[in-house]
Amino acid sequence: MADASVSALAEIVGSECVCGRWLHAVWSGARLIGPAFPVAAVGGDNLALHHAVVAAAPGDVLVVDAQGAAAGHWGEILAVAAHARGLRGLVIDGAVRDIDALADRRFPVFARGISPCGTSKQYPGRLGEPVTVGGVQVRRRDLVVGDADGVVVVPAAQAPRAIERARGREAHERELMAKLAAGSSTLELYDLPRPR
Repeated sequence: MADASVSALAEIVGSECVCGRWLHAVWSGARLIGPAFPVAAVGGDNLALHHAVVAAAPGDVLVVDAQGAAAGHWGEILAVAAHARGLRGLVIDGAVRDIDALADRRFPVFARGISPCGTSKQYPGRLGEPVTVGGVQVRRRDLVVGDADGVVVVPAAQAPRAIERARGREAHERELMAKLAAGSSTLELYDLPRPR
């Protein structure tokens, strides 16, 4: 599926599909796009993530409800395992660790925070069932897109049309920026009201 920016998609599908601002890329330049594989975990326990790496299909993005817990649910070892299985990235409402290694390996991770604290491995979790992450309900196969502006989740049935419209919006904005660079103003291009 063609790439599109979070900002363009948010304009198309609405703010109700944008995950909370507390979820952000843990390394600069991280981007992801792919179908969601939802995971319900218990905060401070990452066994569900180990199971999810095995259960998810190549190309999937793990979207994890870790109850916002400040523990290192994900790190370099799981990133290596996920990359080997062809997963495209992780979105987690919880903390992660090994940030430099994740950046070096270019594995896209969007998380609530960073924590060096370890986790237990007792709760196998629920895999593939709907979860709420960042205030947005996420179902299996919904489209997940993440970039420097945040994370947006597009319902699967709307995804192809939303991507098409977002790409059209981005093309239009490139045209506007070329006109601005040539001397036009935003007031005239957007036909904005003038001071009286």
